[in-house]
Amino acid sequence: MISKAVQDYYPDHFAHCFGCGRLNAHGHHFRTQWDGAETLTEFTPLPEHTAIPGFVYGGLIASLIDCHSTGSAALALYRHAGHELGDSEPVPRCVTAALTVNYLRPTPLGPTLRVRGRIESVSARKAVITSQLWVLDTITVESRVVAVAVPDTFGQLS
Repeated sequence: MISKAVQDYYPDHFAHCFGCGRLNAHGHHFRTQWDGAETLTEFTPLPEHTAIPGFVYGGLIASLIDCHSTGSAALALYRHAGHELGDSEPVPRCVTAALTVNYLRPTPLGPTLRVRGRIESVSARKAVITSQLWVLDTITVESRVVAVAVPDTFGQLS
């Protein structure tokens, strides 16, 4: 169980994402945290997340990777600026600039999915995240995401 996830610190106007938004009653509520030098998101798919019986739908996997990576980028940018979760400074919100998902083998439905991410590079506004999706002791997916921070006013209607 993840106790201190970056998504818990997003401002309310950034907390509606279908994948990771804590304020989206119908969303997946993906949650990302530091796990040593890596980042971690865990999710247990439901039967309705089926592609072919017994296997997880690839679109759900791409969504999981996407939210894990933007959350990882937010963590990396926040740490790069000298902060840790719980500081008084607002946590940055990132969006995906590029997403590459390589499906290595079918992902079985049932066990908890664990996405482990590594920060490949980080600057003031951009982070590159590489990740692997693990099912038990097998890697089924690898990914690379470029994520960028958006201004606090991003997406607000005037």
